[in-house]
Amino acid sequence: MALRLKTDWILFLTVLVMVSFGMVILYSASSIMADLRYGSAWHFVVRQAAWAVVAVVAMMTLKRTPYRKFQNSAVAFTAVAIALLLLGVVYLVDTAHHRWLRLGPMSLQPSELAKPALVIFLAFFVTWRARAINNPRYTLVPASLAVGLVILAVVVADLGTAVVLGATAAVVFFVAGLELRYCALVAAVASVGVMLFVVAQPYRLARVVKFFDPDFKIVSKFDPEGRIKSRLEQSLATRDTNYQLEQSKIAVGAGGPLGLGLMNGKQKLLYLPEAHTDFIYAVAGEELGLVGSVGLLAGFFVIFWRGLRTTVLVEDDFGRYLALGVTVVVVVQGLVNMGVVLGMMPTKGIPLPMISAGGSSLLSTLASLGILMNVSEHAG
Repeated sequence: MALRLKTDWILFLTVLVMVSFGMVILYSASSIMADLRYGSAWHFVVRQAAWAVVAVVAMMTLKRTPYRKFQNSAVAFTAVAIALLLLGVVYLVDTAHHRWLRLGPMSLQPSELAKPALVIFLAFFVTWRARAINNPRYTLVPASLAVGLVILAVVVADLGTAVVLGATAAVVFFVAGLELRYCALVAAVASVGVMLFVVAQPYRLARVVKFFDPDFKIVSKFDPEGRIKSRLEQSLATRDTNYQLEQSKIAVGAGGPLGLGLMNGKQKLLYLPEAHTDFIYAVAGEELGLVGSVGLLAGFFVIFWRGLRTTVLVEDDFGRYLALGVTVVVVVQGLVNMGVVLGMMPTKGIPLPMISAGGSSLLSTLASLGILMNVSEHAG
């Protein structure tokens, strides 16, 4: 008798509700700016809806494709190779930002597509080398080279996504049984790497310094002549790098418990930059208040719960690490975005999954969640 699978309706409906809510709040956050810039208040919503159709088709296709088909060296290594190829191409084509591949009226962000590719590779590799997970020569070195190449290719233009990918790899290897001494070594190398890439780009360093020392009081003690302050401020597009964060806090604070009402937010009226992308959570907080903010957080908690449940209950290791990787990628990115919006982290451009404008992000997220749904159908 063929195995009958049951849809994880809790996860499935949560994803659909979040995507639908994303469309509504995106219209609210972008309509005025879109009308001024493109002559149509629906500009960003129409583009997002078109991507949503593609993303939902990808999600449903992957939901119905047995996930064990991905447990194949050809699939795992090809996925990473394609991601690296696209990242290399975008570095050469988009010389200004190294982020976007322009395909006529549409654009693609390869760093987003690197997420599901890396998750599949990690699940395959960790399962394959499960009995020798702590073997430096045959497991750790090859894994470090593959994962490191992807992260290095991403970090050139997108430090936030690189951090999410690094966190995913770290969690998967830790759960797979990586010894604490190797975990400590990886953490140390990762910390040094992050610091180097922050220092390498003056605008990144300026954001971090102004987050912890907004008035340069501490810096002035070591640099009384103000050379460091001058150099950092010259690297910024705006002298007040905390402006965006301050406007975000104003928006969230103005929302109160119940919000000002949908479409009634004030900070999106050209006060809050990137209101429809990286800081859309602030718009939700202003217009829907604490209730809306917590509601969005609850959506990611449900994804975390269903992903963790799947990780624990699924019987095979490949499915376990696949579910874990997808869960970490989606939830960590969501929490990082919220942390930035609420002023808990230095400003970093990273979209809120399923909510922010961005077709590549939506496609990557729904494709990944389609895989998680597939694995969830086999769990318990």
